Amino acid sequence: MEDLTRRRVLQIGAGTGAALLAAPAFGWTSALAGTSPGNGPTIDAKRTWDDEPDELIADIYRHRDVTKVNTALRGWTKNGQTLPKSLPADLRMFIDQARELPDWADRGKLSDAVAFNQKRGTYLGALYGFASGMMSAVIPHEAMAVYYSRGGAALKDRISKTAKLGYDIGSLNAYQDSGEMAVTCVKTRLIHSAVRHLLPQQHQWSSRMPYQEKPITQADQMVTWHSLPTTVMRMLKQWQVPINPAESAGFLHSWQVAGHMLGIQDGLIPATWADSEAQAKIALDPVRKGTTEGRKLADMLLDLGFNLDLTLLSRGVLGALTRFMLGDRIASELRIPREPVWDPLLETAWGPFILVREGILKAGMPKEAYWTFDEILRQFVLLYISELRMPITIELPYTNNPHYK
Repeated sequence: MEDLTRRRVLQIGAGTGAALLAAPAFGWTSALAGTSPGNGPTIDAKRTWDDEPDELIADIYRHRDVTKVNTALRGWTKNGQTLPKSLPADLRMFIDQARELPDWADRGKLSDAVAFNQKRGTYLGALYGFASGMMSAVIPHEAMAVYYSRGGAALKDRISKTAKLGYDIGSLNAYQDSGEMAVTCVKTRLIHSAVRHLLPQQHQWSSRMPYQEKPITQADQMVTWHSLPTTVMRMLKQWQVPINPAESAGFLHSWQVAGHMLGIQDGLIPATWADSEAQAKIALDPVRKGTTEGRKLADMLLDLGFNLDLTLLSRGVLGALTRFMLGDRIASELRIPREPVWDPLLETAWGPFILVREGILKAGMPKEAYWTFDEILRQFVLLYISELRMPITIELPYTNNPHYK
């Protein structure tokens, strides 16, 4: 694909793609094999994908073996489990390699991550389930890919898979043979390859993204990565939650490993929280905006509480949480109305609630408000549990979204 000039970007229009391409460029880097996060030569991450699984998955679609592969992969549920022999040999070989931890993985830091997740599990349920979840609606490339792919036609199913990712990375045995995080990451990596194969065949996506050959570039994956650990750490700091430095480093490391296993080149993954924050300010923050597809996804996400019968998580509460966590501009661009009760309550009482919950502040807020906020956090945890009660299968999609509007 020929390089786009600034004039060509302006000719495309003032829509999603133009805004993203006009955003400040980040010095993306990519590591050589075996190197650690943050180290490597510069690459064009906006035009780099994940070639090895992309070729394998495209071949599976060409030979109409999707059902065969999905059936085989249902039997692989634990990291260290022997892969089904019914998988195509080349795909089986790839998965065996892809599920291995990188050489730079530190078991000690991963243990510190477990301690972090145990202490902050309640907060993480809300942040993964909502802050990061709603963020997907304001990352234009991600919103486009989700809406026009199969995920847009089965958003609740996609949310359950996101819930599984957050649950698995926070489990005691996440990366051990008995855990499931490697399985979840590698299967998600294969799904990304499937979307890269199918979505360019979708005319609506192609017409809206004329400058992008395929979706889910390495740059796109890193923007999504920042919507998870970087956003979570930002919110915990904003809420003044005290965090042990070793556990904070462990939490970052668990997501560095996850990024590697999701197919992100090691050198793109921030080496420190300072690197992560600096990268997010350039790669994530400037591109966040409401789009037609993002507004439709947000509308579906605001109905999440109703769909799960968690009556406290009504549209009003979820809308107010969106405004509180992502700011007035984003909430307005998503056309989320102001809530006369919840908006001011969150602004004035959430901070003291966190301080009371952490034992830093002994008084200063009504018991009723404290109970309400604590119940909101509890409901988000229940959201995860309810989604994970039934076995969640991460499978290759057969089609794009046939119901887009």
